Amino acid sequence: MSNSNSIDPGARIGHAHLKVSDLERSLSFYCGVLGFDLMQRMGSQAAFLSAGGYHHHIGLNTWESEGGPPPALGATGLYHVAILYPTRKALGNALHRLIDAGVTLDGASDHGVSEALYLHDPDGNGLELYWDRPQEQWPRTSDGQLAMYSQRLNLHDLLAAASLPDEPIAENGTPPKDL
Repeated sequence: MSNSNSIDPGARIGHAHLKVSDLERSLSFYCGVLGFDLMQRMGSQAAFLSAGGYHHHIGLNTWESEGGPPPALGATGLYHVAILYPTRKALGNALHRLIDAGVTLDGASDHGVSEALYLHDPDGNGLELYWDRPQEQWPRTSDGQLAMYSQRLNLHDLLAAASLPDEPIAENGTPPKDL
């Protein structure tokens, strides 16, 4: 669905900023378990985290939420923040980290276009960790429309993908078709 009022296709979600009740606990989760880097800290009230040196992908603060309860079920607000991993292997490595840290998954789905892990952070904020399949592999209807679905994700296969050698990448950024 495209029209002259469509957003520029280069637009992206730049970062998520979350209210948390305990900054240290959140830093332990986002940096210690998920592996984000701490880019800047504003005392005991805020921190900015990154993957790969960007100024921040995730902001955490206690300005309005220090010691507060998790978001109430049945209320409006953020459903989840989705963290996109570049490869299936990287998502498999993230699953290993979650298991090693004893983090419980809420779900794991194959959506045809992506594979996703669902969980909550220590403050009850929803998270999706996922990787996208190449667009040419996305399921489509006979008239070319996306045909996403939700099927159970095989976690054993995803964990096995973490131990595979890195795939060679072509100049256009995609793995060769013969792998």
